[in-house]
Amino acid sequence: MAADLTNLWIEYKENNSIEARDELIIHFAHLVKYVASRLAINLSSVVEFDELVSYGIEGLIDAIEKFDYKRNIKFETYAITRVRGSMIDGLRAMDWVPVSVRQKSKEVEKTYARLESELARTPTDNEVAEAMGISIDELLHILKEIAGTAIISLDDFLPGEDTGDKKKRIVDIIEDDNNPDILELLELSDTKDILANSISRLPEKEKLVVYFYYYEGLTLKEIGAVLNLSESRISQLHTKAILRLRGSLSKKKNLVV
Repeated sequence: MAADLTNLWIEYKENNSIEARDELIIHFAHLVKYVASRLAINLSSVVEFDELVSYGIEGLIDAIEKFDYKRNIKFETYAITRVRGSMIDGLRAMDWVPVSVRQKSKEVEKTYARLESELARTPTDNEVAEAMGISIDELLHILKEIAGTAIISLDDFLPGEDTGDKKKRIVDIIEDDNNPDILELLELSDTKDILANSISRLPEKEKLVVYFYYYEGLTLKEIGAVLNLSESRISQLHTKAILRLRGSLSKKKNLVV
């Protein structure tokens, strides 16, 4: 099978065979459904699974077109990031998140960032609720509301970087070895250091959720089984972790105003 796959890559890349490209798309189509199923868990019923798949297929085609089969890189690893990015781009274009929910998300994010700066540690839920002038129950309700907005990968976009019609993803900088910009590489290193430090400061359960979700590829339901917690509780932990980490990155670019 591996030999057949190599032959398909050669046929497509060396001979520009559309038939070989189509066979590659069919062979790797399962990656699209895998990524879509993971994203769908966190999204509201407004977003159809088939819509995610449609966006993902575009990402898969783009990945196949840009992949260098001669390099010692596993295509699945390369493609999943592209597929996920394409789905997220599609969601952004849909503007599916209500304005009120987006505003709440930014408010909580900014509060996390401000308190972390003032306290020099991760703030508790009670401290965040007090700073926002709301009860702990109200904060938990807000976190539940905005859970679906916390689907963006930790390395999705460099905060504040805009390269025209599309913001630059960290993964694009990593994989672009055509004229690498040393300033961009330094920026990437700085951003990754901030993320690493921020993750290390997360409460233990949030840290575990981030690890299992982003590094082990588990779904929220699977993480719940590992940690013996409900899926809704895992979703809440995931949301809080992402808001804290976004706040750290936003603070770096002075976006917390």
